[in-house]
Amino acid sequence: MSPPAGGRIEWSIITPTLSPSRTIWTLGLLTATIGAAAAIHFGWLDLTLSHYDARGHLVVARRVFDNLTPGWMQLGAVWLPLPHVLNAVPAQLDWAYQTGAFGVVLSIAFMASGLAAIGGFLVRYTGSSAVGVCLPLAVLLNPNVLYLQSTPMTEPMLFGLACLALVGVDAWLTDGAKRHTRLAGCALAALVLTRYEGWCIAGALGGLAIFARPKDAPRLLLYPGLAILAFLLLSYGSTGRWFVTGGFFEATNPALGDPWRAWTQILEGTERLSDPWIVRIGLAGGLGVLATAWWARRDGRAQVARALLPLSLAAAAALPLYAFTSGHPVRIRYMVSVVVALLILSAGLLRWLPRRMQSTAAVGMLALALWSAHPLDPDAPMVREAQWERPYSDARRAVTAALAARWDGTPVLASMGSLAHYMQQMSRDGFSLRDFVHEGNGELWHRAQATPAVYVRWILIEESAEGGDVLAHRARESDEFLSGFTRVMDGGGVALYHRQSGNLEGR
Repeated sequence: MSPPAGGRIEWSIITPTLSPSRTIWTLGLLTATIGAAAAIHFGWLDLTLSHYDARGHLVVARRVFDNLTPGWMQLGAVWLPLPHVLNAVPAQLDWAYQTGAFGVVLSIAFMASGLAAIGGFLVRYTGSSAVGVCLPLAVLLNPNVLYLQSTPMTEPMLFGLACLALVGVDAWLTDGAKRHTRLAGCALAALVLTRYEGWCIAGALGGLAIFARPKDAPRLLLYPGLAILAFLLLSYGSTGRWFVTGGFFEATNPALGDPWRAWTQILEGTERLSDPWIVRIGLAGGLGVLATAWWARRDGRAQVARALLPLSLAAAAALPLYAFTSGHPVRIRYMVSVVVALLILSAGLLRWLPRRMQSTAAVGMLALALWSAHPLDPDAPMVREAQWERPYSDARRAVTAALAARWDGTPVLASMGSLAHYMQQMSRDGFSLRDFVHEGNGELWHRAQATPAVYVRWILIEESAEGGDVLAHRARESDEFLSGFTRVMDGGGVALYHRQSGNLEGR
């Protein structure tokens, strides 16, 4: 294999058909247009909020103000806060809250911005404008990615910010200018406040920064460091714990304590989400990135670090590895970030092709991505996973109708940790989040959970999902918990209980 560009790593453009700036603007417009069209399509199919976490994220944003105990502590400590902070004010509008429209706009905007930026980077990385256009399009047109960016889920923000952070660090490595330090630092800070995969990617980018510029790196890493510290303070202030690591899933994965089996699950999931050949080409691209870095060593550490930047996206795989080894159930969406990384990493292989073949190979990668799965495939694994809860959702309508017909306006005790998505659905029947007593209400929640008859006349209990919620466990452990309450209705795993009278101290 011969070195590219005449024996040296060349980061300038080599006879491109588009300049990097034109690539960025073209990709930004194209990906935003495709993303908006896809969002309309999935909205027409009523799939925008079919995933329970999509509704859950809207609830966290809404409850900052719509709450018996409103305030910053409602941002919580399990999910990272940036998506909810950005959506907190728009989510107070009933229309935006019930449709998730503003969250979808955020997803499209971050996804388009990130793909446009990474397209410009790939033009510089390979010297081919075709690579810079085709690989980001292959990412977006993967049906699983395209579906996620059509929802208010947090993965699209992760993908976009990961690409922006990579490009920002590349600019910082070029000259270390203060402006680039601020831009890259802010992108890294936003990344670590979006999803935990972002901690892994930011850690990889930070490691490259330290390797290349050990004296200057602390100024860059101060930004994400302060962001993580702020989150830890938020976690402690809202839960009394610096970092919440458990209590939100049952350790049912057979890969518990078995990293090799967890890796197998990740590989299988990644192949389901894309294609075995895309996985192989992406892995080969990773080797190509390492070869590029080896060849760049003669030009100094900064050039080696720049050559290795695409590998940082693959660090996202560390999160599902940790989760599955800890017993977390397999969720196919945890591997979507790996698919994104592999498609970008394939540029490491295309870079080593003769220049005249790069455009053909880039178009071939896009064709392979489209051939392996239709962008709007209704049977794509992510689309199917997003709908697994729909039958339960439909069955809960009878429970909502029963409560709405009898409700006297007094608070309803329910675990937001298990039923946040249901609370969002109930907004269409006139229920606000301030109508519920939940974990975010602190001492009120603890008292109502201990002696519900004193504080509430209504209780909603998730009895089936993952063994039932905290209220279901209380009911099983203590016969006194539901003393005086009558079971009114159940459906979709949720049961409604009513107490005819009581001294509602919590009202």
